[in-house]
Amino acid sequence: MTGFYSCATIPNGAVAVKPFDKERYLGKWYEIARIDFKYERDLNNTTAAYSLNDNGTIKVDNQGYNTKKGEWDQAIGKAKFVGDENIAMLKVSFFGPFYSGYNVIAIDDEYRYALITGKSLKYLWILSRETNIPVEIKDKYLKIAEEIGYNTTDLLWVKHDKQK
Repeated sequence: MTGFYSCATIPNGAVAVKPFDKERYLGKWYEIARIDFKYERDLNNTTAAYSLNDNGTIKVDNQGYNTKKGEWDQAIGKAKFVGDENIAMLKVSFFGPFYSGYNVIAIDDEYRYALITGKSLKYLWILSRETNIPVEIKDKYLKIAEEIGYNTTDLLWVKHDKQK
């Protein structure tokens, strides 16, 4: 059973958005909150921009201001769908052949706010098209995350106080 679990790209209990519109998801998103992990440690003003590559994969351009170094960091990667493109289960890679889960588990009808899980309960993001999010959306997304098993007190709330 461990072999199967290691291939998982979405946490137990989480359900990817369906139907999902890839074209509407493209563009710039502001990171509102995340469970911190080594590749984003010490970053604020974090954004993700998604665009189409010529081969149909999605270009991922993550940027953030490193408060320890006093400079902007950038990571460029690619994402592709795990299965059908109308199901928001993707895998993303910044390091060659190594992919990790990227799952949109909640999104509003206008594609302005999104709740993203990684492959396990160690990864969670709240994204917005603006640098803030309405309280009712925030509360709804926190409730969804808690029902899956996330400890939302672990979330780091991202500051957006610098422009690149």
